[in-house]
Amino acid sequence: MTTFRISEAAALLGVSADTVRRWVDGGRLPAVRDEHGHRIVPGPELAAFVRDQSRSDDDGGRFSSARNRMRGIVTDVVRDGVMAKVDIQAGPFRIVSLMSREAADELGLEIGVVAEAVVKSTTVVVERPDAG
Repeated sequence: MTTFRISEAAALLGVSADTVRRWVDGGRLPAVRDEHGHRIVPGPELAAFVRDQSRSDDDGGRFSSARNRMRGIVTDVVRDGVMAKVDIQAGPFRIVSLMSREAADELGLEIGVVAEAVVKSTTVVVERPDAG
């Protein structure tokens, strides 16, 4: 079974290790001790926690068929006459979106603004860095 150290779980969830420790200490996220006494989170438990968290998130009354949402901060906006390129840093992930300049202007997208990248795609490539 796959397990994650507290720091690994934190990186996957986009929060600090202290936050994960508080969740474990508060009983919200199950963890066990390894042979060295370090707390580890079983993969299935972490997945269940993430699923439960996403179900409890408030969608603000939005109705959409898109399920892939990543909240982050706008780190760059490049506008030309018709188009705009918007970079969002969502945890460790950089999301780049090309949109009309009009849409970027209407959304008020500027560096430092919080935004959500919503992805709907018929093709999603899934990779595992450790799958030899």
